[in-house]
Amino acid sequence: MKLNTLERGEHGKPVIFLHGLFGRGRNLGFLQRAAAEHFRTFAFDLRAHGDSAHAPISYPAMVQDVLETMDALNIGQADIVGHSMGGKVAMLTALVAPERVSKLMVADIAPVKTHQGHNKMIPRLRAIAFPATLNRAQALDLLMPHVEGKGVAELLLQNLKLGENPGWAIGIEQISEAIEKLEGWPDIHVEPWYGPTLFLRGENSTYVQPQHHELILTLFPNARIETLEGAGHWLHAEQPRAFTDQMMAFLQS
Repeated sequence: MKLNTLERGEHGKPVIFLHGLFGRGRNLGFLQRAAAEHFRTFAFDLRAHGDSAHAPISYPAMVQDVLETMDALNIGQADIVGHSMGGKVAMLTALVAPERVSKLMVADIAPVKTHQGHNKMIPRLRAIAFPATLNRAQALDLLMPHVEGKGVAELLLQNLKLGENPGWAIGIEQISEAIEKLEGWPDIHVEPWYGPTLFLRGENSTYVQPQHHELILTLFPNARIETLEGAGHWLHAEQPRAFTDQMMAFLQS
């Protein structure tokens, strides 16, 4: 599947950005604009997200989408920056197609099963009864009882069609059916990827734990594992300047 793509920058090596669950490529616009001053950048909408087609979701399928989109854009090899679910797609891309990835930056996720409660939240979201018309304020009120905090509700808001006949624009059914897989990690046997790798975790996040470091370094022996102070899981949104500085130093090294 060719993914919907937002392109910025005309010179330098290609850099691909992959968003997290319930996100879309433009969520990483701040990072993409910074990188586009030096590189050709591409922010993908992963399947069932943004303006990409809705289809059954799995990590191998999403990796295949990334590779097919790279082929369609004539990208032989690229640096990849991925957050959360997008970080897992990025990791698996490097492991199964090592020749297509030159550098890998993974934001606040590890190659392990996570337990963040999405499997409880998503059925509630799927069951929301929408009124005949819906504006932004009403949509936030509708979402808030089902999520933890206004920030999550605002993230989800971008996945709704507002106005008349509102509803989900995202592939909520495909996400609901695949959530166990998305919170997991594929059971595959692959060789380690030896390319330059940066794992950047949020200081206040629980997604990357000390017990995960051994597995990270087994799969990615040349990885550095760094912590971004004062940030949680949405570290690029909570500490955008610090995240960008780390990212640009890594991409330009």
